[in-house]
Amino acid sequence: MTEHNALRRLIAPGQRAAATGLVLLMAASALTEGLGIMLLVPLLAALQPGATGPVGIWLGRLHVDPGLGETLALFVVLIALRSAINVARGSAALRFELGVVQALRRRAWNALLDADWRTLSAMRRSDSMSLLTTEIDRTGYGINQAIQGLAVAITLAGLGIAGLAVAPLVTLIGGVGGLCVLLAYRRMRRRAAALGERLGEAHAGLQGSLGDSLAAIRTVKSLGGEARAREGAFAGFAALFGARMAYQRDMGLGQAGLQIGGALVLAGLDWIAAARWHLGPAAILPVVALFARSLPLLGALQESWQNLAHARPAMIAVFALIDRAEAAHEPDARDADAPPLARELRLDRVGVQFAGSPVPALTDIDLIVPAGRMIALTGPSGAGKSTLADVFAGLLSPDCGSLTVDGVTIDPALRRAWRRRVAYVHQDAVLAADSLRENLAWGLPVDDLAIEAALRAAAAEFALDLPEGLATRLGDGGRVLSGGERQRLALARALLRDPALLILDEATSALDADSEARIVEAIAGLKGRMTIVVIGHRGALLALADQVVKLDRGAIVAIDRRTETG
Repeated sequence: MTEHNALRRLIAPGQRAAATGLVLLMAASALTEGLGIMLLVPLLAALQPGATGPVGIWLGRLHVDPGLGETLALFVVLIALRSAINVARGSAALRFELGVVQALRRRAWNALLDADWRTLSAMRRSDSMSLLTTEIDRTGYGINQAIQGLAVAITLAGLGIAGLAVAPLVTLIGGVGGLCVLLAYRRMRRRAAALGERLGEAHAGLQGSLGDSLAAIRTVKSLGGEARAREGAFAGFAALFGARMAYQRDMGLGQAGLQIGGALVLAGLDWIAAARWHLGPAAILPVVALFARSLPLLGALQESWQNLAHARPAMIAVFALIDRAEAAHEPDARDADAPPLARELRLDRVGVQFAGSPVPALTDIDLIVPAGRMIALTGPSGAGKSTLADVFAGLLSPDCGSLTVDGVTIDPALRRAWRRRVAYVHQDAVLAADSLRENLAWGLPVDDLAIEAALRAAAAEFALDLPEGLATRLGDGGRVLSGGERQRLALARALLRDPALLILDEATSALDADSEARIVEAIAGLKGRMTIVVIGHRGALLALADQVVKLDRGAIVAIDRRTETG
């Protein structure tokens, strides 16, 4: 993907009017600057009568003979007008840049949220985080550099037109020289793109290393793994430092070469104009001013182009994420209504095969779960228990076979609607650094009475005695609570959804005996009120199950029916 194609994708249809307005402001700024350069001719003519150039001849043909005062006044007006235009241009450029970045970040986040679970589970969380933050920020910098480069290019074009009016031949020679310089720097721009890829990899690697270490900081401390964590992070710091320094070194060398070459061209053209073509001061001095202004602009154009090339890999990575997530978009189910699970949940010859895995995760699963009953899924690690639970929950579509609820197939169009009837309690309860009320409601329009009822049903009455009640802030990850307390809050949050199907994934495996007993007591009170699927190797929860389904290598190897299923 070229820089041009990347920028075209970045500008949404609704932002094209703002882009057009920004280009018009740039053109107006360039026009005022070019006119300011051209005014130097009549100004010098007023100071040195008879020393005119092509502009003076044109003014004579138009019977315009401005005096010194009028020329100076017009020059001041042009400068004031250009300053006002530049203020408006700067504000419009920033608004446009931030608008594009915000729209891109929203699009990327929406794409991830709307993608199916199979796609999301295959992504590394730190990579997605790096793309949503660092790489989109780098994309924003690329937009900034594109805007700066376009402004400089338009200004150079305006100066070129002014130069053609003052000294056509000198301007043409200088313009050709400038184009040659930009072409000569193509290799450096390609290297900038390669260094941009290296920087993106360094950012992603560092974010992954830090994320993994922070997520496991308790294990790191308890196992004395600080040295290993430090070594991994420091390697990431060094990679990031090296990538940035390599790019800065290239930038410095490029700018130095451009300035030296530009100075040589300017000196040569001035010498030719004075010594060979015998041009007077009224023609030479505006040309000197024009080239003195153009040289740093040419350097700025090359720098912006190089920075844009450096940011291009970030743009490509962001669009790759968006394209991948949008290709896995789940259909909107706001108007769909899933069956209530009044009779049974059925799996018919269900199979799941994950990309890159040589063996299927599930094979020919046939299972019926009567409504209101409780089943337990057991088996060794990797047997397919969690995958099967994901199919039950509507998170994962089977590659073959079907999931039906009360005889209705849960196809992709119904998956989201079905998930609204499901509550899923994972082994690691996820709690945010918000209040207890916000952690339990999780956006649902529920009142405090409903929350208190859910807490009692989940054997989590302790939460009502917290210092600030439902307004108590739980700290990062709910650190003010024990593991058992966090698990009971997760169960209360699930019950607030009034689910038809409750799934408990290893919900008591990491708890002490007392906490496990409280969870088991709460689940026992829910039997018959909803359908329950429990995942676990062992524990008291299995004794409550009406059926125990044993899996191994993705297949059902035994079913123990402990009660009559009807």
